[in-house]
Amino acid sequence: MKDGTSFATMFFERGFRPFFLAAGIYSFLAMAVWLALIQGWVGLEPDMPPAYWHAHEMLFGYTGAAVAGFFLTAVPTWAGAPPVAGARLAALFFLWLAARISPWLTPAVPAVLVAGLDVAFFPALAWLILPALKLGKSRRSFIFPPILVAMALGNLLFHLESLGIADGIAGHGLTLMVDCMALLIGVIGGRVTSSFTANVLKAQGAEAQVRSFPPLDRLALASLLALLIVDLVLDSSHVAGVVALAAALLNGLRLSFWQGIKTLRKPILLVLHLGYGWLVVGLALKGLALLSDVISPADAVHGITVGAIGTMTIAIMTRASLGHTGRPLRAGLTMSAAYVMVSLAALARVGIPFLGLDAFDTALWLSSGLWIAAFGLFSILFFPILTSSRVVAGPA
Repeated sequence: MKDGTSFATMFFERGFRPFFLAAGIYSFLAMAVWLALIQGWVGLEPDMPPAYWHAHEMLFGYTGAAVAGFFLTAVPTWAGAPPVAGARLAALFFLWLAARISPWLTPAVPAVLVAGLDVAFFPALAWLILPALKLGKSRRSFIFPPILVAMALGNLLFHLESLGIADGIAGHGLTLMVDCMALLIGVIGGRVTSSFTANVLKAQGAEAQVRSFPPLDRLALASLLALLIVDLVLDSSHVAGVVALAAALLNGLRLSFWQGIKTLRKPILLVLHLGYGWLVVGLALKGLALLSDVISPADAVHGITVGAIGTMTIAIMTRASLGHTGRPLRAGLTMSAAYVMVSLAALARVGIPFLGLDAFDTALWLSSGLWIAAFGLFSILFFPILTSSRVVAGPA
């Protein structure tokens, strides 16, 4: 580096650098491998349904990396605490990486070790951010370690079935992870979307301002927590369907007060509203799937996974990477196109199956191709940003 700092020191100075870069690259690589799996070009050992591998790696692999990058960067910043950096950050990163690589090394690497590496990731992340949470003393932020523990539980359920210890629980683990992410989007996505929009509108002197109603906010978040609990206790039940529809209504009402229409000329801000909007759509689709045969649960869940999780994570990774490296918070034409591609991928995956069963392959390939293109663009654009020093002096 120009200032004499080694690359490793710079790269592991904040969690967003290794984890956002890994998330972007792994996202399109894992999707490409998934396509190869369903075509029979590659195989898994031990034998696992390709759909399970795909769901697990997109949730616990890609999403896990995005979550880690955010928490390791945001929590110390909120608390005014020293960042998790250096050897501790590198150790967590290589734990994540080992969990991604080790399944392909079985039977040389025992399956139980593969599972152990993977399940250990979220508890280790929670342990690393706990000191900053204590220092910050924000009661609202103490919800994060329990959510990370719940994510680890979901991962454990998945691996217990993959190891042959229990039957029929892997799906419960995947659902728990999706519900945890829906709750995180409600908590964090709601916080950043409303606050960033309010700041921009205030700076522009706009007459319409973001409005927040604490009772509505609490009800909206409580509905997401209730859905998590109901899904865990009464999986795929009509009760869960009713709760999902209620959550869609409450979170949609919450979103309507954030003046998203005023952000049309600012893609890096608009995409946050779009991500939260996909959460509302995904919840509504889930409710319909559980209460009717309008859409299948397998198709409906992609409204949350591809739409909400995909859009919100790429939005947060973009904004945090630019902000913490001293660059303007602006999305150019190429990155804006990537945002659009993620939403088109979600539309293709949940929309095309409505045209008939014969259209499923079209939906799958179109959605996957758009996802690969979107995160490929993110990786290309942000590789030099995430692997180089800040462009301005001062704290991140």
